[in-house]
Amino acid sequence: MTTVAVLVRPPEPGTALPNPVDAGAVTASEAVDLYTAMVRDVCAAVEASGGDLLINYRPVATADPTSGEADEQSRSDVRSMLEDALASPDSARYEVQVGSTLSARVGNTVTHLLEREDVKSAAVVRPTAALLERRHVDSAAMKLRQSEVVLGPATDGLLSYAGFVEPVDFEDVVTPPEVETVTDRARDAGLDVDFVEMLPTADTTGGLATLVSQIRARRRADLRVPPETSAVIEDIGLRAAAVDDSLGLQRD
Repeated sequence: MTTVAVLVRPPEPGTALPNPVDAGAVTASEAVDLYTAMVRDVCAAVEASGGDLLINYRPVATADPTSGEADEQSRSDVRSMLEDALASPDSARYEVQVGSTLSARVGNTVTHLLEREDVKSAAVVRPTAALLERRHVDSAAMKLRQSEVVLGPATDGLLSYAGFVEPVDFEDVVTPPEVETVTDRARDAGLDVDFVEMLPTADTTGGLATLVSQIRARRRADLRVPPETSAVIEDIGLRAAAVDDSLGLQRD
């Protein structure tokens, strides 16, 4: 069984989806609503899978994020955000992220789970991968029985999912193209690497546009969509469109 850590931060204007906000794709307030919806959908998908959900939250108000002291307000905010999104909210596990950079936080989380808690496999998931389903998590867990590292590629060279049976060198590992960086670290350590389905993440404007396009297409085809994210996209009126010969966003 894989312990799956969803890397969450309390959504606040200015911290939620900063790249799409800076590009004018969404407002800061819309970004908070959209980020919240994606976190809820992703955590619900992990909870429904065969993995163990770990909500790994970042204490944005803590002066020293490396101190290991949990920001209780941040924890409370994240719990409130997820309480009615999870089937068993009281069973959810919350732990504060530790590390001054995203690479350090990913490395600390995975290494702690593998070496201190002796879990068989540990994974980290971006909460912006709203199309993540239980089948993706379970498929990755099956692949981790054969390969020491399993990655879920995302848009813009990012990763939506990264699972490990053995730790790698995590220093500056979250360096684009992340899928190549992590693969190189794994192969350098003599580890086998496998991949699961590519999913868009909304960290960039292009990734958000791809996510919006896929959700709208899936809804039109009467296929499953992440309910919370889909509802916010509909409320905002976001639609993917060709902008200067590339995929961008516009409003209905």
